[in-house]
Amino acid sequence: MTKLNMFRNPLRRWLKGSQYRPTVMVKELAERDRRRMLKHFLALEKADRLLRFGSYLGDEQVAKYVQGIDFSRDMVFGVYNRVFKLVAVGHLAFAPKEAKKSATEKERVAEFGVSVSKSARGLGIGSKLFERAAIHCRNNDVDTLYMHCLSSNQTMMHIAKKAGMQIHRDYGEADAYLKLEVANPASMLQEAVEEQVATLDYAIKANTRAAVKWLDKLPGRKKQDR
Repeated sequence: MTKLNMFRNPLRRWLKGSQYRPTVMVKELAERDRRRMLKHFLALEKADRLLRFGSYLGDEQVAKYVQGIDFSRDMVFGVYNRVFKLVAVGHLAFAPKEAKKSATEKERVAEFGVSVSKSARGLGIGSKLFERAAIHCRNNDVDTLYMHCLSSNQTMMHIAKKAGMQIHRDYGEADAYLKLEVANPASMLQEAVEEQVATLDYAIKANTRAAVKWLDKLPGRKKQDR
């Protein structure tokens, strides 16, 4: 055993048994991320697609959904892991208040949907994406945030309960909504700082990934499955 492993292995064992959680960096996604978004959704198992979309969507339908996302209207947030793989996507879709028959006096309401890759679950990523979506709504004059899902979607139900959302169940489906506070300087600063930090993290991971791919092309270097 090397000196490095002597120190690394006990630390890993300690972290595994503790309440340690890696920092979740939530980044605003854009057109350049669309290909990775499609890859993320296509990798979801059949049961997970059912929970995410409320009904099972085939590959062509998933591709149509991804291509139909309007980044100029809606907000999409994502989480990239350490090897620059998109492991979670949160879609915040805006609609006129009449679409939800909301009691709000604001012009728009928002609906949130989220999916997390199997390999990244249990880290609080879904809740972090919801928090980011909620503060964005708050800072953009939207005071009502909705989630619609199957009642069997335990992940969404957990997020809704944790956020204190009002939940209504009916015929195997559930609607939850949260009334948001008005924006203030602190909420504005929080969103700006979180995006700046996530942008830096995104750039580091993207550049590292590019460097690894370049190194793998060097003569005599054994390619790794990354």
